[in-house]
Amino acid sequence: MSEKFTGRCACGAMTYEFSNAPEFVANCYCKDCQKSSGSVMATYFSVAADDFKLLSGNPHPYPYIAASGNTLERNFCPDCGARVFTDKLSGFPGQVFVMLGSLDDPEAVKPPIMEIFTRFRISWTKALDVPQYPGRPDGKELSPSERQKVGAGEGCG
Repeated sequence: MSEKFTGRCACGAMTYEFSNAPEFVANCYCKDCQKSSGSVMATYFSVAADDFKLLSGNPHPYPYIAASGNTLERNFCPDCGARVFTDKLSGFPGQVFVMLGSLDDPEAVKPPIMEIFTRFRISWTKALDVPQYPGRPDGKELSPSERQKVGAGEGCG
């Protein structure tokens, strides 16, 4: 049996676990990740939805339309406000993106394999020695006028 990875929000009301070590870990500098994390970037990793188990808590979802036009829900703890995970990703079905800082042992996960939406990088931050993408790695983004029509933000997803 594999070791369980566990995590929680800042106050501990929301807890989760999963079994399989993530292969996809990324730093994202998009405007949405900056705003929703309150930081210069967000570091998250992907877990298969059928492996991710919410053990406690009742997340407050925030529906969002990404720069690609894809929909998703960012999930926050209603008590402490911490962003814990993102699910219902139309562009990544069957996946949950979990915030690295919510892990009980973030050192147990591999370092990021890429940095995305680097066009929004804050000038004094330094790039890691991994592939750098100014937007989505696949380049799929709506034009500014298309984003405005559907109410999409300048974010990943």
